[in-house]
Amino acid sequence: MDPAKVQIEHPKRPDHSHSEKHEPHHHTHEFLSKIRKIIRSNGKIAHVAGSPADVEPLKRRISTILPNEDEWDIVIHGSEDHLEALRDAHNHHEILRNGLRVKHGHDFDEFERIIKELDKLQHELHQISEHAVKLDANFSKYGYSANLRSLPAESGTNSSSASTLGAHDDHEHRDWESERNQGDHMVFFQTPVIRQYFHKGFLWRASDATEIASYELFVDLLYVGILAITGDSASENPTGESLLRFAITFTMAWKVWGDLSQAISWISMDDIIRRLSVMFFMVLLLGMTVNMGGFYEGTYTPLVAFYIAARWFCGFYFLWMAYLMPIVRESFIGSAIISFFPAFFWIGSIHVEEPNRQALIWVALFFDIMGPALLVAIERAPNWLGSAKPWAERIFQFIPGNNIEHKIERTNAFVSLVFGYSVVALLYQSAVPIGINAYFVKAVLGLIQAFTFNWLYFEIDNFNMHSHAIRRHFFSAFLWISAHMPFTMAFSLAGAALSKIVLAHDTADADPENLMDPYKTKSEAEVEVGLYWFYCAGLGVALISTGMISLSHRTKVIPGARMTKNARLSYRLLAGVAIILLPLAHERMNSLEFVAVTTCIVFSVLLLELAGTTCSGAEFWGFREKRFCTYSANCKISKRELAEKAKTGEVLDLEKLAMKGKKENQDDLVL
Repeated sequence: MDPAKVQIEHPKRPDHSHSEKHEPHHHTHEFLSKIRKIIRSNGKIAHVAGSPADVEPLKRRISTILPNEDEWDIVIHGSEDHLEALRDAHNHHEILRNGLRVKHGHDFDEFERIIKELDKLQHELHQISEHAVKLDANFSKYGYSANLRSLPAESGTNSSSASTLGAHDDHEHRDWESERNQGDHMVFFQTPVIRQYFHKGFLWRASDATEIASYELFVDLLYVGILAITGDSASENPTGESLLRFAITFTMAWKVWGDLSQAISWISMDDIIRRLSVMFFMVLLLGMTVNMGGFYEGTYTPLVAFYIAARWFCGFYFLWMAYLMPIVRESFIGSAIISFFPAFFWIGSIHVEEPNRQALIWVALFFDIMGPALLVAIERAPNWLGSAKPWAERIFQFIPGNNIEHKIERTNAFVSLVFGYSVVALLYQSAVPIGINAYFVKAVLGLIQAFTFNWLYFEIDNFNMHSHAIRRHFFSAFLWISAHMPFTMAFSLAGAALSKIVLAHDTADADPENLMDPYKTKSEAEVEVGLYWFYCAGLGVALISTGMISLSHRTKVIPGARMTKNARLSYRLLAGVAIILLPLAHERMNSLEFVAVTTCIVFSVLLLELAGTTCSGAEFWGFREKRFCTYSANCKISKRELAEKAKTGEVLDLEKLAMKGKKENQDDLVL
């Protein structure tokens, strides 16, 4: 028997007499039932503490019941002492089982057979329970991870408890009818709970999935508005200064958005205070937005002031959480430090004039963007820390982790809004009954581009996924997260530039009188070269970034595929470079031809991906594909009968087996 699935009860006397309650010992309660007390072979009781923070409270509680400390001791879950106690209990129970087998013989074997059958049934019930369905769906969607552990939905890690053991093991005894009829209430303050954390190489997380809250989507809508303002402002005057301002303001807004997403992903706190905090955060983000346009004129100081306020607000929030949740205190303090430190460079940049200001700005942005990655690297205690490695291992025993569902779904929702903004920016109003002209064709081509990117990002790059980048490795997760910022930035810039190119009347079938106001006044007779560079560079960088995102995932190998993944991504890279260099030929093409060429290149990437993922020799169109029927059935025959027939060489009559099964089913219905 596996000791990890045995609940050992407390003995009435400190001798070797004890009782044990047998629980299913395969994978039935792997996430639900936990051993809190282990009786060693010498009769001494080992109590299991979830973390070092639980040792002293547990010790005080046990001392009131058992004053004699020779009768018990405390081990920390996952420690060497814990493993040693489990091995000792395992060996002890193996000896007891062998003794029972010798004493009872056939009766003991029959008892074990019945227990195995019960385990199979219990395992099947667990597979269709809420807990198993959610975890299996997580593995199926994002890839399997042997280092993932799940906590019951009722348990958590808060200020007073850092246990990785569930507070309740009554998953199968929950009153579902009562829970369905009994409502919940909103509170002003709720004790925060860490959603998931790393400990000794394992990721411990809640069993229930984290859903995106409505206020998170509200923040995303505000951020898309920021994209519209920064992109339109840059495309109005397509110069190097405008591009520099766009890159800086976009990165600042991206960092503020990322801080809010990180805090929500790490901490479960469904109360009024969280919503008020998000609202205040949005006020600061709005203050940044209204001061972005005058970056070079006179609004730089209020822009930086709102940005520092948002960063420091997040830093103080992490310090508050560090006080309330001691289990991850060191990590939250580190997050607060990297929120405070870059602000001093921003404050210094206020007192420096251009162009010297740029040096301080980019140093501050470097620490803002790379600071969290550096903190995670230190928390992992790599070898390059040298003599500081033991210190890092001791300090950062518990590290908060991102919830993979929340992170991916939140990012997907944001990318969808970015694609939607690029389509909305293409819209205009026609002033003629039949408006099929160059304006309409360019808008259609822009729509095809956005749809193609949506197809590539959400479907092609997630097709046949084996392991998501976040679950695959630390470096792949870093690549996936990092590639989204240039992807979003570049695509937003390209969309803003394309909205101006669509209204240009530099072709024969483009009369500005066919447009209604205010689009008529925005129509230009000639497209500036800088606008072409914004459009093509943005589109090319976005295409290359999608390739980096796809490369970070581990995909399944397709037998007989026409092209490998690396070959397809190589073509995507070349296509992105070709689009970036396309403005060099701007004198030979008008705006319609320009948009048509870029659309053809982007669409060719999609066609190559679709063709490359097909199998050679397989039917692609499906019209002439033969429909083969497969059939499976369960035969009513025991393993013993099957073994006897195999020994004698007797051929099984499937028709008789089918009739036998049919008769037994009819008998069951009668009963």
